[in-house]
Amino acid sequence: MTLYSYGLILLLFTWNAAAYGPNQRAQKKGDIILGGLFPIHFGVAAKDQDLKSRPESVECIRYNFRGFRWLQAMIFAIEEINSSPTLLPNMTLGYRIFDTCNTVSKALEATLSFVAQNKIDSLNLDEFCNCSDHIPSTIAVVGATGSGISTAVANLLGLFYIPQVSYASSSRLLSNKNQFKSFLRTIPNDEHQATAMADIIEYFRWNWVGTIAADDDYGRPGIEKFREEAEERDICIDFSELISQYSDEEEIQQVVEVIQNSTARVIVVFSSGPDLEPLIKEIVRRNITGKIWLASEAWASSSLIAMPEFFRVIGSTIGFALKAGQIPGFREFLQKVHPKKSNNNGFAKEFWEETFNCYLPDGSKNSPASTSFHKGHEEGPGAGNGTAAFRPPCTGDENITSVETPYMDYTHLRISYNVYLAVYSIAHALQDIYTCTPGKGLFTNGSCADIKKVEAWQVLKHLRHLNFTNNMGEQVDFDEFGDLVGNYSIINWHLSPEDGSVVFEEVGHYNVYAKKGERLFINENKILWSGFSKEVPFSNCSRDCLPGTRKGIIEGEPTCCFECVDCPDGEYSDETDASACDKCPEDYWSNENHTSCIPKQIEFLSWTEPFGIALTLFAVLGIFLTSFVLGVFTKFRNTPIVKATNRELSYLLLFSLLCCFSSSLFFIGEPQNWTCRLRQPAFGISFVLCISCILVKTNRVLLIFEAKIPTSLHRKWWGLNLQFLLVFLCTFVQIVICVIWLYTAPPSSYRNHELEDEIIFITCHEGSLMALGFLIGYTCLLAAICFFFAFKSRKLPENFNEAKFITFSMLIFFIVWISFIPAYASTYGKFVSAVEVIAILAASFGLLACIFFNKVYIILFKPSRNTIEEVRCSTAAHAFKVAARATLRRSNVSRKRSNSLGGSTGSTPSSSISSKSNHEDPFPLPASAERQRQQQRGCKQKVSFGSGTVTLSLSFEEPQKNAMPNRNAKRRNSLEAQNSDDSLMRHRALLPLQ
Repeated sequence: MTLYSYGLILLLFTWNAAAYGPNQRAQKKGDIILGGLFPIHFGVAAKDQDLKSRPESVECIRYNFRGFRWLQAMIFAIEEINSSPTLLPNMTLGYRIFDTCNTVSKALEATLSFVAQNKIDSLNLDEFCNCSDHIPSTIAVVGATGSGISTAVANLLGLFYIPQVSYASSSRLLSNKNQFKSFLRTIPNDEHQATAMADIIEYFRWNWVGTIAADDDYGRPGIEKFREEAEERDICIDFSELISQYSDEEEIQQVVEVIQNSTARVIVVFSSGPDLEPLIKEIVRRNITGKIWLASEAWASSSLIAMPEFFRVIGSTIGFALKAGQIPGFREFLQKVHPKKSNNNGFAKEFWEETFNCYLPDGSKNSPASTSFHKGHEEGPGAGNGTAAFRPPCTGDENITSVETPYMDYTHLRISYNVYLAVYSIAHALQDIYTCTPGKGLFTNGSCADIKKVEAWQVLKHLRHLNFTNNMGEQVDFDEFGDLVGNYSIINWHLSPEDGSVVFEEVGHYNVYAKKGERLFINENKILWSGFSKEVPFSNCSRDCLPGTRKGIIEGEPTCCFECVDCPDGEYSDETDASACDKCPEDYWSNENHTSCIPKQIEFLSWTEPFGIALTLFAVLGIFLTSFVLGVFTKFRNTPIVKATNRELSYLLLFSLLCCFSSSLFFIGEPQNWTCRLRQPAFGISFVLCISCILVKTNRVLLIFEAKIPTSLHRKWWGLNLQFLLVFLCTFVQIVICVIWLYTAPPSSYRNHELEDEIIFITCHEGSLMALGFLIGYTCLLAAICFFFAFKSRKLPENFNEAKFITFSMLIFFIVWISFIPAYASTYGKFVSAVEVIAILAASFGLLACIFFNKVYIILFKPSRNTIEEVRCSTAAHAFKVAARATLRRSNVSRKRSNSLGGSTGSTPSSSISSKSNHEDPFPLPASAERQRQQQRGCKQKVSFGSGTVTLSLSFEEPQKNAMPNRNAKRRNSLEAQNSDDSLMRHRALLPLQ
């Protein structure tokens, strides 16, 4: 490097030193020098540089008592280390501390002093100048306060790998080691704080907030992280504004208008005290109350904001504070400050003047001649309290403890302890260098740095690997990002009843080491809202949705603005502000309020419900009546009418009807798998057995009566064995259908949830509708055949076969089952079973009534008709009708033939039948004779035709009791041995047709 370049660097250093005169720094010599950056003032005076003359350094204004206390914490820590026999023995730490005035420009101005000094030392310029008062290089810097300021300083110090340990800069951007290589800090980064803010809002069930952030590297990243956390928790942000202490009045007015018009009551603020102060003053002026302020640690305990005159506006503040530490002896050290005793501290003089509102008469800038410096900057307890009026001179005997200022507020040492910890961190890094053993060092080949010629980058290396225990017994080590993980205290602003000052009541804490969901603890009993209320304020866009409702989206509005929509049927919500309703389990349904699920109503055709009871009674009645008929037929089994109806088939028919009535009971009660598999086959087989009996019986009689002369062949083929065989074969087909059905697709119990939402219908799943169709279809096919034969037999002897009643019963059967099909298809639930039960009972009662009730009536109430003569008479009448029809038909044919041959008349064939056309009998019998003939068991029948009336008169003689002819004996034995059908056919053979 040329001599010219060296000259420029010397000139820069000289200018920098001139800008920071003796009264603008705190400096002490030592073997190793530490730099310090503290906000002794809150800002700089606005000054228009017109460049008509050489620009002057701007002046700092608004004294910061807390900033001076932080500076004192650094000096106290250095002096404590210098007096320690174990930490850096035989080594003396010095310091060079500058005022940043809470601005980037002043901070960079001070940083250039550190960098320039280090460059001078690296150039080894002793040969060019006499440096007897040479100050060693600054090997580390403690500071700065604001994250925006630290960002600028870190960029500059990082170029030369000078370690920077901040005590208050918490921006998460500073964790980027690619950009800020030499930055470390003793304060947690804002990532945890932003998460904690979102947790607090979620804890109090707020979801409608506004955000305000300082327009710097502290506010913007912090509020951005908060937005991310808020979005995860469904917290909506109504407005988001940026502020600065340098914002003009119009910008402040706009932000206040937004706050005043917003419906959000909670306002999250990521800002420092100086940046927030202009906004709070305007809000106080407008008296905008009722807001809840959630404060970041940078202003949660700021003396600029926590003022009694602001309390009516920001009295509901909940903020974060760093964990307080203990610094033994620090209180006494603060009380010893005095301008005459603090020769190394150039800021002590101004501190004394601002504390006691006086001036030291030694040409200080606060002398009467220079009071214009303070005009227009009157501040509260957190700032200088200078006025435009003359200050009295200071005596030097003032008592520091007699004045209440933030400087003496050592009850909760938070930032001060972070400063103390930062100094000790650097000291322990130097101690590691001092005690390093060659071969075990951190540098190449395990080498160690020379403590007497230590350089800044070597200290940075040891800081990155630092691990020590502080005075509170806690382990201190920086992570890979240069951060220390710490916890937060949660404070609430209260108004002291004693002196009216603002006090910070600790109401909870946030433990970043705990697992998620257990980090936040708040004691709500300690919180006072607006300074007096215990009721948690409401800050939601919409009112809470009660259980039983859910949040419904309003188009065009944020998700937190919603309407409450009732849960639909079958869904419920048992919590407030449910985002969605939960579906009830399959067997449950929502209650009336949709707040819980209740078991669905179970429905089936129960034994206990009125409908089930009625059907059961009808089934029992059918069983009773069938049993009664069976009993009557059994008791009167040897009577002619019972024999005439084919006694054995009648018994089987009555048994099948018992089965039909009984099968209906399987359809009542809760369906089980076994009942579902049994009820349809039982119903189908019972009815097929019943119809088969009627079919065989009717068809047999019809065929016998159709025969001209009954022969032994008829009796052989229509005997009982063949009849039962035919019944079995017809029934066996139905049994085969049922077996195939049960094997391939067996019915089963089924819980139907689809018919009605709130009801579970327990029904039988038939397995195969085709199989059910075959079962019913086959039954109807047999019924149709039976109907055909019955209809054909309708003119047989009435007392013999009741063909007309069988025809009518088949009609009832068809009407019932044809009606059953649409009814079965259109009903659901338990009514499906009810429809089938009704069909079974109706068909069964129809068959029972039509086939048997007439016969039971004759047997019980008309015994005179239950005789062999009555049966014979009926049979003979049928034979006569057939013969008469044939005779008349032949007569008509002969007459027509005679007429066609010439008009000759034909004679009427003679027979034992007397015929009379359209006139009465010319020889009527007297009434007494008629009665006598009836007593002789005779019968008389009249048969009417289209051309006349035919009268049949038959008589039967009773055989003698003691002497019976062989012919009559044989006839009686034949009647007793065979059923009456054969007897009747025998009678028919005795009556000639012509």
